Amino acid sequence: MLSLFLEPRLLPNRLLSLCSLFTILKNPSSFQFKSRAVRNMSSDSAQRMFQLKLDPLTGNSEWVVIEENQTPEEKTKEPLLATTSYLDMLNDSHRTRAFRQAIDKTITKPCHVLDIGAGTGLLSMMAARAMGLDDSSTSYCPKGKVTACESYLPMVKLMRKVLRANGMDKKVRVINKRSDELEVGIDMSSRADVLVSEILDSELLGEGLIPTLQHAHDNLLVENPQTVPYRATTYGQLVESPYLRKLHDLINNEAKALDGVYLVPNGVHSILQIKEQQFAMHCDAMKEEFKLLSEPFKVFDFEFWKRPESNRKTEVCIKATNDGTIHAIVSWWLLQLDNEGTIFYCTGPKWISDQSKSFFPGIGNWCDHWKQCIWFLPEKGMTVCKHQEVFIGARHTKTSISYRVKTSLEKEDGGHCDPSPGDNQIFLTPEQIAIYGDCNWRLSMFNVIKNALKQKVSPMCIVVDDSLFLPIAIASLSKSAHVIALFPGLREKGTHYLQAVASSNLYSMDRLEVLRTRNQQLTMEDTHQTKVGLFVGEPFYYGNENVLPWRNLRFWKERTMLDSVLSKDVLIVPCKGILRACAMSLPDFWRSRRCLQEIEGFDHSVANSTLGACGDLPADEEGPCLPFPIWQCGESKRLSDTVSIMEFDFLKPISSCAGTAQVEFTESGICHGFVLWIDWMMDSSTELSTGPDKRYWKQAVKLLNKPVAAGSQGLTLADCSSIEIKASFDPSSGDLNIKYVFF
Repeated sequence: MLSLFLEPRLLPNRLLSLCSLFTILKNPSSFQFKSRAVRNMSSDSAQRMFQLKLDPLTGNSEWVVIEENQTPEEKTKEPLLATTSYLDMLNDSHRTRAFRQAIDKTITKPCHVLDIGAGTGLLSMMAARAMGLDDSSTSYCPKGKVTACESYLPMVKLMRKVLRANGMDKKVRVINKRSDELEVGIDMSSRADVLVSEILDSELLGEGLIPTLQHAHDNLLVENPQTVPYRATTYGQLVESPYLRKLHDLINNEAKALDGVYLVPNGVHSILQIKEQQFAMHCDAMKEEFKLLSEPFKVFDFEFWKRPESNRKTEVCIKATNDGTIHAIVSWWLLQLDNEGTIFYCTGPKWISDQSKSFFPGIGNWCDHWKQCIWFLPEKGMTVCKHQEVFIGARHTKTSISYRVKTSLEKEDGGHCDPSPGDNQIFLTPEQIAIYGDCNWRLSMFNVIKNALKQKVSPMCIVVDDSLFLPIAIASLSKSAHVIALFPGLREKGTHYLQAVASSNLYSMDRLEVLRTRNQQLTMEDTHQTKVGLFVGEPFYYGNENVLPWRNLRFWKERTMLDSVLSKDVLIVPCKGILRACAMSLPDFWRSRRCLQEIEGFDHSVANSTLGACGDLPADEEGPCLPFPIWQCGESKRLSDTVSIMEFDFLKPISSCAGTAQVEFTESGICHGFVLWIDWMMDSSTELSTGPDKRYWKQAVKLLNKPVAAGSQGLTLADCSSIEIKASFDPSSGDLNIKYVFF
């Protein structure tokens, strides 16, 4: 079972109502899980948590109560926080050093310090040490005390372990509540003199920074408090990038396709698109593809030391530095941690440090917890000439920043004026939009379906996943086929979508239906007493994009569950999956996931198992496989050719299977691990790869306990020349067990 948890600090205003929980339970794939967490469900949060457990092969979920004396990792036997950003943040030495320097500079005498979103308690321990509390024998000093507020129960448990390991458990008062639940006189003896906090995401505001600061200034802090950080400033830069255009401009990319399938036909363009928001990405990975069209420009200042406003607008006038087409705004922020402006941290791309006119101190090494953000301009973008004035209108709410761009000669970018689709609008990830706009992908899928339909007369067809392309392609290619789309994640939205695009694609809804109720196993009544002749999927499951590649073997499970309604000569697309791998040098990624030791003088080794650390593990332990797009993982180098480990035969019911492959090093370098993915055989001659060179899919990364020097014969002296990888698939859980041996 795959365990998914709801993390309150990643939700708007850091709140999640019971009503929302029931909505997610009813349709879990409609909720975009950003990370794994556990949600405290009542004010008695020290007693109970609720864990949402999802079976990756069926999509079924249930809420499980976890008591205080039973940790979630004991329940699931897997690292609870392996896919969160905590480990990466703690391994960011530039970040932790900057906070330590600012805290030491700001807290110079005994005072009351409040740490909101305390995490492992690192900033709280820094504050206690700055006041000398770590040398005191008393639990609390009347003039010097630290209150650590953390709403996330598993992290509270971990914090207490870290505090005990460092002899600080009696120096820091831990409160398991949201900060907006704290009350002076009950939870805190007095208002705090100093606020230390790090509740920032890549966009800056997405973790509830503004409402948290507002409540703190109104209810928890003294007048004119000291704060660490002191200020944050957001910046932007205009860029041209054909690749970024692919990630959002489905309209014009689809126009180049020759398949006659219209996913976004005229009049209903807005029914299928990406959300109007900023998307976090590692822009340094795209540096060579970017054409910079402006100097960096300042957008907003956010002061931590005073109460922030909920909403503001501003307009920035800049001059284009090159001819080109503005496809996007790249944004980042600069954090000033002390009030004198001597300690900084910057999330900007590395190229800005090379621009002589820019001042962005504090740019650190690659890290994944804070990236740059991308704001897409509508469709084709906006053409500009060098020295032309460009006006950027920016607006922030409590949780986000948005942009509008115009020139003096043009109207503001506004997109389309289609009738509003209301609640029926479907938002896809930028990567899925790019897939649907990719002419090669579409042509391959279209030809596979076309060839399959040639073998069938008036077939009953089932589209088992959430593919939007396949049911339209089948209905368009065959006027006699009957198509049933299951849409396990899209559900009613999928029905409304197919109705909205029907006339443009020349099919009628009497030949294409979406099952409104989904049983564990369909019957002949559901298929109108007709055996299924064509069973297809991409596979793509809506809301299931941030998972390991083999989670899409749900397709195999679905095929097995529906075996009774399949004809003997049923055509199954894809017909096979192939697990493949290659060895990689991944120094940045390995550095961000390695085991924790001392962080600015505080031992964090007790956190490694909970956080799912991968590198520098004891010999008898292994880290988890992590889903990640390899092209975004910083410095990387492929050290071997691709090998095939095992195959999954979808023509047969799901079963356990295993395989072994020898990975021979073809390049010298330091091997940090290997990358795994599944390539899909759509038919006997058409293969769709999701490997490391494919940007639209995530791969699985298996990091080694210890990096090894690798080399091929004659290239270099090395620790090893090959790796033997063994993999076994468990159909009952959907888990893939990976083992490796060096030679």
